[in-house]
Amino acid sequence: MPAELIDGRAIAKKVRADVARRAEKLVARGIQPGLAVVLVGEDPASVVYTTSKGKAAQEAGMYSVNIRLPADTTQSDLLGRVDALNADPRIHGILVQMPLPKHIDADTVIRRIDPAKDVDGFHPVNVGKMLIGERDGFIPCTPAGIQVLLKESGVSTPEKNCVVIGRSNIVGKPMAALMIQDNADANCTVTVCHRHTADLAAHTRAADILIVAAGRPRMVTRDMVKPGAVVIDVGTNRVEDKTAKSGTRLTGDVDFDAVREVASRITPVPGGVGPMTIAMLMANTVRAAEMASERR
Repeated sequence: MPAELIDGRAIAKKVRADVARRAEKLVARGIQPGLAVVLVGEDPASVVYTTSKGKAAQEAGMYSVNIRLPADTTQSDLLGRVDALNADPRIHGILVQMPLPKHIDADTVIRRIDPAKDVDGFHPVNVGKMLIGERDGFIPCTPAGIQVLLKESGVSTPEKNCVVIGRSNIVGKPMAALMIQDNADANCTVTVCHRHTADLAAHTRAADILIVAAGRPRMVTRDMVKPGAVVIDVGTNRVEDKTAKSGTRLTGDVDFDAVREVASRITPVPGGVGPMTIAMLMANTVRAAEMASERR
């Protein structure tokens, strides 16, 4: 039997419905959760992402601010914008869309965001809290969404071997940190693989849960996957497809059709992890507003 599809769109819809209910409760108390999304430049993919994030916030009943700055914006000017948003009581979440132009240091910008408004979960304070297992910070949206996908799909994680391919600060590292925590949604034995890993397939074939975030289209093939494994494909790669109207199509890091024949569950691309990332951004934002209301 081919693997069961993990429907990210359906699970994301549930998360966003919960976010809308929580936002409605806050609004009834005179507090409207606010999200500011800052985009520097006109990268086409980033324009699409920021627009969709702003739309999702509005649909959840949030106050949404979409700030677009020219590509030649100085680092000093961008930091000034971040400072203003940090001081704005209407804004509970701040997201600066990556990548930034080369003349702006992303780490400097991330560190300037108030950790209490860092709904991307990239500030060192929030990264540190996640690593030691504290729950009063923010977890990066994609890894957080993957945990929800696993839980909602009925995947039991304790005592499982979890292999993560990729070690980025956005997905790979935080994913490993989450799956090794001592709680019912983790408690895995975690292996992190990357481009210097020798005999990658030997590691992936030992995985009960395989999470692939390498950025290489269809790199994980059928022979690399343990029969019955749960496969989470984080990849979003544009590949040539002459049959498509645009000339390209979106594909993951996993050879989906082949791997589906051996896995027990698998996320499609698109429609798997992607919708969860925006859903968890909304969840982080409404939580930031709830936490701010408690500090009043």
